[in-house]
Amino acid sequence: MKTVFKKTAGLTDKETHYCPGCTHGIIHRITGEVLEELGVLEQTIGVASVGCSVLSYEYFNCDMTQAAHGRAPAVATGVRRVLPDDRIVFTYQGDGDLASIGMGEIVHSAARSENITVIFVNNAIYGMTGGQMAPTTLMGQRTATSPQGREAAGQGLPIRVSEMLSTLDGTSYIERVSVHDVAHIAKAKRAIKKAFETQKAGQGFSMIEVLSTCPTNWGIDPEESLSYVKENMVPYYPLGVYADRREQKG
Repeated sequence: MKTVFKKTAGLTDKETHYCPGCTHGIIHRITGEVLEELGVLEQTIGVASVGCSVLSYEYFNCDMTQAAHGRAPAVATGVRRVLPDDRIVFTYQGDGDLASIGMGEIVHSAARSENITVIFVNNAIYGMTGGQMAPTTLMGQRTATSPQGREAAGQGLPIRVSEMLSTLDGTSYIERVSVHDVAHIAKAKRAIKKAFETQKAGQGFSMIEVLSTCPTNWGIDPEESLSYVKENMVPYYPLGVYADRREQKG
């Protein structure tokens, strides 16, 4: 029988812990596929963050290390600077990790144009710790710490990280994608590949923001969560390229 699909060598055989309908698994898969297709698995070091992705070091089939909450870009900077230039270094972070406690680290890594790649998973909520409001939680969205819905007066507006970091001259490539359907999954994979190619070319900081689901903490079923991304998250977090300075840094 002809094989039409097989698991990427970029992932281990470990069964993931993610909830049904969570799209972390899809993001893992396309990231693993990209690393395999680029032929860099043996020279790649990933930095796992704190959050739902805390166990990603068990899933990616490359060298991995663990960072304290929010500090993945700082750890990746250290790894990048002490190892040979042919190594590939990436972080895999959620919105609570990157955009809250880790905001200082991501901003300054981008400003310095550290030659790393960041996979930023935005599901608009704290997943691992029980569904608290995140910096990316949408207006009116109910969470454990905003039970009446997020309000601007008391809790501020959601932070658009890609737009913010794109204003820094140190950024080389930033794109926001989504994985709510097959077509967008394909686009997300192409963006992640561009980000790693940016690093391979020594062109500096790249980040791919991926809009993702959290049906458990959103309190909806998996199918409905995909529609929620399309109908609610994409309008506030428009998809597209926000920075592309690769030619300037080539």
